[in-house]
Amino acid sequence: MTHADPDQLSDLLDTMRAAQRAQPHPTADMRRQRLDALAALLGEHQDAICAAIDADFGGRPTEETQLLELFPSLQAVRHARGHLRRWMKPKRHLAGLWFLPARTLLVPRPLGVVGIIVPWNYPLFLAVGPLVDALAAGNRAMVKMSEYTPRFAALFADLIAQYFPEGEVCVVNGDASVAQAFSALPFDHLLFTGSTAVGRHVMRAAAANLTPVTLELGGKSPAIIGPGARFEAAVERIVYGKCVNAGQTCIAPDYVLLPRGREADFIACARRVVARMYPQLAAGGQYASIVDAAKHARLLRLRDEAVERGAKAHALASSSSDDARRVLPPTVLTDTPDAAGVMQEEIFGPLLPVVPYDELQDALDYIAARPHPLALYLFDDDRAVQRRVERSQLAGGMCINDTLYHVAQHHLPFGGVGASGLGAYHGEAGFRTFSKMLPVFRQTRLNGVGLLNPPYGARFRRMMGLLLRR
Repeated sequence: MTHADPDQLSDLLDTMRAAQRAQPHPTADMRRQRLDALAALLGEHQDAICAAIDADFGGRPTEETQLLELFPSLQAVRHARGHLRRWMKPKRHLAGLWFLPARTLLVPRPLGVVGIIVPWNYPLFLAVGPLVDALAAGNRAMVKMSEYTPRFAALFADLIAQYFPEGEVCVVNGDASVAQAFSALPFDHLLFTGSTAVGRHVMRAAAANLTPVTLELGGKSPAIIGPGARFEAAVERIVYGKCVNAGQTCIAPDYVLLPRGREADFIACARRVVARMYPQLAAGGQYASIVDAAKHARLLRLRDEAVERGAKAHALASSSSDDARRVLPPTVLTDTPDAAGVMQEEIFGPLLPVVPYDELQDALDYIAARPHPLALYLFDDDRAVQRRVERSQLAGGMCINDTLYHVAQHHLPFGGVGASGLGAYHGEAGFRTFSKMLPVFRQTRLNGVGLLNPPYGARFRRMMGLLLRR
């Protein structure tokens, strides 16, 4: 479906439900066929996918789409295929001691029809990632693409219709009114990726139907350069995490905490990194544009407002901004007041505030005083420091001595906590998110449960004496 009317969505969901009722528990082979179809779609249309996303952004390197979207999408399919039979296998256990010889099972069952709402910043991976998990769990799926990436959304809708029969997977396109109607549908599970503000509206709409939700949101993900860090290596990985997709990444480093007095070292090193990675930043075709004029204007406003409040802006590239192409060079901000918007909002662009600390505990207290981030980055080779941060901080995920790549580990769950999200997916975690782990108690023919039957006399009291003893 290329474009949907909000009134059509309920009928579409009914069609998907009817298909699921006709085949409520697909076999492992059926699920693998669906995953194979998705892999074929990705493998056979890589050029078209990259071109569509590039056009939607007004300039995004093919190499970034290959590395950050196509590669992890294909890896997600391979991972699910390789582990599917083990995930589907019921988990068998003995019953509790007093109920032996009964047995218990946990049987993974598909939930039914899953809704997936996709953001604009990684429109392929953030559609395919949850779709892989939903299909592996045996569900049907309806996918709402972002209206901010219309070319890719139309292409993905056409490709899904080619590779999947009606009633298995469908793509819905449309404006904000369609998105609102989509989130209000009585899905068996709804996964939303996007901003915290919109996530609240999605959760409110889902609550009317008691639809369970997984919310993948965002927030201000900090990067700590610890006292035992390899400083230049830390700066390189932070700059990389901030510059790919021009910082339009939910897990991009949002600000840096570093030892006081090393701000100038950070800026000098970051400039060398940018010069090496992007020798012709504005014209080289290796650096992404901001996706649209409104988001570009917002980033300029955040930067300028910070400067007006006393911050200093340090451009990391010699290229000036190209407003026509929405190319915004990476910029470090120092001496930025906490009240500035850039310190209050998720930045979602190539602006990088640097906050000095005197003691590591000061940095940890700074993070702990704010909403839990989606990602936490620590650069330090001291294992004691690593354990200290792991045990004192709560975040959606943590990455040590690198940025971003924890999201590509399919045996690790991906999700936020608090304001940065609710629930998780990827790999087995996603399979369980989109499954009902059905608990089954299986009684044997010969058992002793009749000893607890009424009338409650001396025998019952003796049995309860055994059961209730400490």
